[in-house]
Amino acid sequence: MTTIFTRNNVTVTGSGEKTILFAHGFGCDQNMWRFVAPQFEKDYKVVLFDYVGSGNSDRTAYNEERYGTIQGYVEDLLEVLDALQIKQAIFVGHSVSAMIGMLASIQRPDCFECLIMVGPSPRYLNDGPEYFGGFEREDVEELLGMMEMNFVGWASYLAPLAMNNADRPALTEELKTSFCSADPAVARKFAEVTFFSDHREDLPKAQTPSLILQCSEDSIVPLEVGQYLHRHLKNSTFHLMEAKGHYPHLSHPQETTNLIKDFLSQLQGKSVQ
Repeated sequence: MTTIFTRNNVTVTGSGEKTILFAHGFGCDQNMWRFVAPQFEKDYKVVLFDYVGSGNSDRTAYNEERYGTIQGYVEDLLEVLDALQIKQAIFVGHSVSAMIGMLASIQRPDCFECLIMVGPSPRYLNDGPEYFGGFEREDVEELLGMMEMNFVGWASYLAPLAMNNADRPALTEELKTSFCSADPAVARKFAEVTFFSDHREDLPKAQTPSLILQCSEDSIVPLEVGQYLHRHLKNSTFHLMEAKGHYPHLSHPQETTNLIKDFLSQLQGKSVQ
């Protein structure tokens, strides 16, 4: 148990009976939730963690065979929940973590009360006329090549594109710093796992109630993706945010918090302060 806490840099705060767990996206760590997570400490036990290879996780635990597919990150999540003996967690996942949480809920539905997906995508690549994911394969391959040749240059290119808040350069700089703090080889592999994933066939298997928070003008996950997810995910609620970009928990934390609380209030049939 202690090994998992150290491995995934697990932190637990709050005093509520129910547990809300926040999971970060690619190139980030649990610090990205610092404006949102504390607002739930009054009513919930709040759990944050870093995937192996990210943040302050034990990076010696990284194994390319385990983390060569998204299943390795699903196992990270489930092992954290088991170590904390958590059932019926409220799961909040950003970007690729939304799919990690969904896959975990399919494997272990007893562990999840609901899924809150922030900027989720079941597939990032376009697939003919029937699916628009936002990226062509050659675009992603070019980005992966850039990561190998000029890691800082890649971070400098992607951060402003993903943040899409030109009037707040500090946010872009923070994201760039987060990208650059990762081990380049590990980050590249995680990017490959993320951007080449396809979980469209898994959507009908998911039964857990979910909230899809779709950002406006998101260059990573366009509106069509959120709408597709909503159509194919049972028990899902869709909300188009005012927040622009791909990181609303950083750029618009209050809107993000309010929408999560509103959803939980409706789901649980009580007021969430």
